[in-house]
Amino acid sequence: MDVRIKFLGGAKTVTGSKYLLEIDDFRLMIDCGLFQGLKQLRLMNWEPFPVDPSGIDAVVITHAHIDHTGYLPKLVKEGFVGPVYCTEATASLMEIMLLDAAKLQEEEAEWAKKKGYSKHSSPQPLYGVEEAKQALQQLRPFHYESVVAISNDISVQFHNAGHILGSAIAEIILHGNKQTKNIVFSGDLGRKDHPILFPPAVLKSADIVLVESTYGDRENRPEKTEELLADAINEALQNDGCVLIPSFAIGRTQLLMYYLQSLIENKKIPSVPVYVDSPMAINATEVYKTHQNYHKIEKEYPNDYTFCNFPELQFYRDQEASNSLNHIKKNAIIISASGMCTGGRILHHLYYRLTKENDTLLFVGYQAEGTRGRRILEGEESVKIFGLQVPVKCNVKEITGLSAHADRNELLDWLKALEEAPKKAFVVHGEAEAAKQFSRTIKRELGWSNVIVPSYMESFELFENI
Repeated sequence: MDVRIKFLGGAKTVTGSKYLLEIDDFRLMIDCGLFQGLKQLRLMNWEPFPVDPSGIDAVVITHAHIDHTGYLPKLVKEGFVGPVYCTEATASLMEIMLLDAAKLQEEEAEWAKKKGYSKHSSPQPLYGVEEAKQALQQLRPFHYESVVAISNDISVQFHNAGHILGSAIAEIILHGNKQTKNIVFSGDLGRKDHPILFPPAVLKSADIVLVESTYGDRENRPEKTEELLADAINEALQNDGCVLIPSFAIGRTQLLMYYLQSLIENKKIPSVPVYVDSPMAINATEVYKTHQNYHKIEKEYPNDYTFCNFPELQFYRDQEASNSLNHIKKNAIIISASGMCTGGRILHHLYYRLTKENDTLLFVGYQAEGTRGRRILEGEESVKIFGLQVPVKCNVKEITGLSAHADRNELLDWLKALEEAPKKAFVVHGEAEAAKQFSRTIKRELGWSNVIVPSYMESFELFENI
């Protein structure tokens, strides 16, 4: 058995994760993410796929975020017909995410056609709802720790990654003629002390390991998260303003709900309305209720008075309700998607509130290079929304402790659990400098010599004649 890996995304970027394993004549892709952020990255979604999609035999998905799943309907559109393996909770979240992504693609194409700003006379979506529905039909969901046969010689085992609901470390097990080898894909690793999710599973062995490096160059201290969140909210409310929080619909919004319930219940912030203005976030919250074995909260609150259901919490699904939030002048917390301010309902809230000096825009998640959120956070005086430059006059704050990504020390601790150094370690899913810094940290702290920061389209031999 000969094994090679090719990096089709998630290499020196935090987006577009796609890793192709060529195991003799079997092609297995780990993750199938959409490129986001910088324009040159987004344009890569439209380029011909580097390998024939119809020649890919199967896909393994680590978790539901669009930068790991959002290209799957395009792969299906271009001929991929194989099974897609993931956890049960990931399958439920992918149904929400992919149908929404497809709907947005169709709406953007229609809008471009109507307004005439596309260079094409009849702009088309990257993919549509029908391709997303077909992709969902190809899902094969399993429990954590189940060993699933992909072929006679290849299995996958999902271990909890603690990043979002259902997120997994994917262990690919190769049964060669002479020996058995394993390739471990970390996916996106969560934090050890997440209040809702269980900590990432610890693995003892890996012949090859791929580890993410989103925060591979920094430490995010979690211990003062509630205090920092309370301070930011109290300051905004004392300023007679509202707090606007761009948030990822899956994972981050539910974590915010958890903290806000705790802060209000313990009288650390005033009892003010908390508006969750994101249909996707509301749907995702329902998945938390139906997949209780994937998190630890409901066991602690059998009376259902949880982060999903507290008196101040209000879910706004329809557009009319969303628009009504524009009339609120003060004493409200508004949570809306997308988390990096790239699209969705957050845009009309930004359009309305960026100019208000009493309001606070509070970032609670990673802002990728090239996104509107990153530009605001880096201090740009105005940003373009709906074709217009909108001045940034509100207060802009950031809290990093809510990140769902393990930081440098947590990533290092996860690697330290391996009893022997792997044959090769690849540092992926991080911006170039973060990945390089974490690579140096691994070499220095663990003494591993074969640590590689791969580039897009690079290919490596992993095993020969096993």
